[in-house]
Amino acid sequence: MSAFEKEIEKRKTFAIISHPDAGKTTLTEKLLLFGGAIQTAGAVKNNKIKKTATSDFMEIEKQRGISVATSVMTFFYKDKQINILDTPGHKDFAEDTYRTLTAVDSVILVIDSVKGVEEQTEKLMEVCRMRNTPVIVFVNKMDREGRDPFELLDELETTLNIRVRPMSWPIGAGSTFKGVYKLYDKSLRFTELAKTKIGKEMANLSDINSPELDKYIGEKEAIKLREDVELIDGIYDPFEVESYTQGILAPVFFGSAFNSFGVQEMLDKFIEIAPTPQPRQTAEREVSSTDPKFSGFVFKIHANLDPRHRDRIAFLRIVSGKFERNTFYYHVRQQKNLKFANPVSFMADSKNLVETAYPGDVVGLYDTGNFKIGDTLTQGEELHYKGIPSFSPEIFKELINLDPMKSKQLEKGIEQLTDEGVAQLFRQEPGNRKFIGTVGELQFEVIQYRLEHEYGAKCRFEPRAFFKACWMTGDQAKIEEFTKFKAKNIVHDKDGNLVFLAETAWVLKVAIENNPDIKFHTTSEFKSEALAY
Repeated sequence: MSAFEKEIEKRKTFAIISHPDAGKTTLTEKLLLFGGAIQTAGAVKNNKIKKTATSDFMEIEKQRGISVATSVMTFFYKDKQINILDTPGHKDFAEDTYRTLTAVDSVILVIDSVKGVEEQTEKLMEVCRMRNTPVIVFVNKMDREGRDPFELLDELETTLNIRVRPMSWPIGAGSTFKGVYKLYDKSLRFTELAKTKIGKEMANLSDINSPELDKYIGEKEAIKLREDVELIDGIYDPFEVESYTQGILAPVFFGSAFNSFGVQEMLDKFIEIAPTPQPRQTAEREVSSTDPKFSGFVFKIHANLDPRHRDRIAFLRIVSGKFERNTFYYHVRQQKNLKFANPVSFMADSKNLVETAYPGDVVGLYDTGNFKIGDTLTQGEELHYKGIPSFSPEIFKELINLDPMKSKQLEKGIEQLTDEGVAQLFRQEPGNRKFIGTVGELQFEVIQYRLEHEYGAKCRFEPRAFFKACWMTGDQAKIEEFTKFKAKNIVHDKDGNLVFLAETAWVLKVAIENNPDIKFHTTSEFKSEALAY
């Protein structure tokens, strides 16, 4: 195996996804703690605690106690380089999560043991199923009085439409929760309860029938654990790595991220079974991670990651070859060569200079406006990575400037913030009216806050009654005729494409029926994705 292939084999790049409040950010912190990337785990902000989570570094996230931007964090564990992408759990930022899933090779899905499978969990899982992304499930909050573990496993199978295989098993639950039994190697590690540090190991048992077990967990719990393990072995097929990597089977781990129980048991198995950097499909061909020529795609852009420096960073997932600092790479859309003097890797809000990076890595590139989400960098080959579309927004509002003296700041701010993909900007002439489209109300609050605090521009949003944004392709003469007829509903997106804003489902249905020569698309990837009605 070459040195290049060894670097690829070392890497595991995954996203942590969940419904809000399932404990995703707490789990992220504990993984960083076990990896030695942080020394003490903080607490996600609530009404009593003023500390904030390591991965929530945008000011509004700290105030609201939610993640609204994807954080990228790297740490090392047992000779593996682990790249975590911590995604927004809030449904209003689902699009950011969907795009992030294009940049990872596997996923850890966090479930709340009290609430079970929730609506957002189902939607996120659908996206994973579309791409056959391997999924590990972590059932969190076992230190609370929750649902029966067998009942939860049944719900996971039926609701998420995936086979499951428990890999660890809770000992007790709620106030009696004492840790987990490792089904995958039939052993048990007892540690002290530790909320902010790694708990000291008290014992390690490899025999479930050992009298020592009764001493540590109590006779009643020991009898129940032995019965449960026997039942699991009778009900569930043995774990197959291949079924997991194909996205057919989800290994399930139980634990409490808050108390650090069950986290290391999952991490140890994760680095063993999770896939290394996988191939990616372009419009031209499939690109393998072992392909020696460099290529990568931008899946996220973040303006003002550090408001003091007004920086804008494009997040690049490396797919093939080796990325090197101060080397010219070909920007496919702009058809020009660019080089990067200060590429960075991330540890939440701290950044480190990158000299070289390999497939699976996520590199931050300082950007002066060259990049859009979905852009490809190569060593000269014309490649277009697929599957990073913008979807039709669900809520539309007009942007109203409250301070005409700050028009330039507002213009720059809304351009940069919509480049990040949290919202879409549509312009209408005459009058340069600006309509913002999002999938949730919270995004308007975030945009308004960031425009004021990062750009010094004040605005308000007026609701507009639109149902869907539809990109149009087809007979140009017919499109021109339609746009004249529907002028008040026609806008341009940021790339200058014509977009029809339909007021209702009925209006859109009539437009489709009356214009057979025009195709209406609800995603911006309209070369391949037509709207089916």
